[in-house]
Amino acid sequence: MKRIVVTGGAGYIGSHTVKLLGERGYDILVYDNLSTGNEWAVLYGKLVKADLSDKETLKKVLEEFKPEAVIHFAAYIVVPESVREPLKYYRNNVANTLNLLEVMEEFGVKNFIFSSSAAVYGIPEEIPISEEASLNPINPYGETKATVERILRDLKNSGKDFRYVSLRYFNVAGADPDKKIGFAYPNPTHLIIRAVKTAAGEFDKLQVFGTDYPTPDGTCIRDYIHVVDLAEAHILALEYLLSEGESIVLNCGYGKGYSVLEVVEAVKKVTGVDFPVEEAPRREGDPPVLVAKAKKIKSVLGWEPKFNDLEFIIRTAWEWENVYQKRFKN
Repeated sequence: MKRIVVTGGAGYIGSHTVKLLGERGYDILVYDNLSTGNEWAVLYGKLVKADLSDKETLKKVLEEFKPEAVIHFAAYIVVPESVREPLKYYRNNVANTLNLLEVMEEFGVKNFIFSSSAAVYGIPEEIPISEEASLNPINPYGETKATVERILRDLKNSGKDFRYVSLRYFNVAGADPDKKIGFAYPNPTHLIIRAVKTAAGEFDKLQVFGTDYPTPDGTCIRDYIHVVDLAEAHILALEYLLSEGESIVLNCGYGKGYSVLEVVEAVKKVTGVDFPVEEAPRREGDPPVLVAKAKKIKSVLGWEPKFNDLEFIIRTAWEWENVYQKRFKN
């Protein structure tokens, strides 16, 4: 049985990946400080409640558990917050990742899967965006992800026995179709989650940040990917590395974009709720369009997304929200 450490495995994407790993028989250790994760979301494996800044605990865990690979999700991810609090983001997303990589090297753990982001591209020169596009992040969050990618490249080029897959996520949404886990942050910034929670009455209105972008309807366009398809990409990346695959960077998206207003209308249709929508100024750090060129991940990993349907993504998020409200809010 292959042993895998999952940092941030109690969080949104991490918990869905842990669920798939558990269902497929992996031996899992989740390392999470529970700052944005939830203990109930860890459906398989052992949970160690600790921070990546705690190097001694990290050493103890890797020495005792002896993992074959680490999947690293434990990052702060809110773009506007990163603009306001850049040091917080560099401390956790870069310095704590260095701690992890140093401890991995000390105990001979050579396989690493990194949770990266389309934010590394900034405002891309071409749409859809290929993995070969230049990295020009326009916010501190994107800078932290690009910095770690450069560290991984340099570590691989150092001649050490180290291999990685960096998965650049586009906009992740939806929830486990079994309705066991889903998004559970207290104040989400993701559009689909925010819209679903507005439909559920958790917020009075939904704000649309910027209606003057150079897009057909003036709102930002994003490539939305179902969280289970993204989790599946991590499993395939893991199998690829365990089979001696070479280090690689891969986009995770469907290659189709939807505007903010298109998503809002789709959420209203799926939920049957005509919730209030308010125009608001642009947020700092938001590129107008982010859509993936997603051929490489299919050819390298054999990834075949099952849930490439905006209404299905929204429906699973809506079903989970109803379960979440009943289970945790009452």
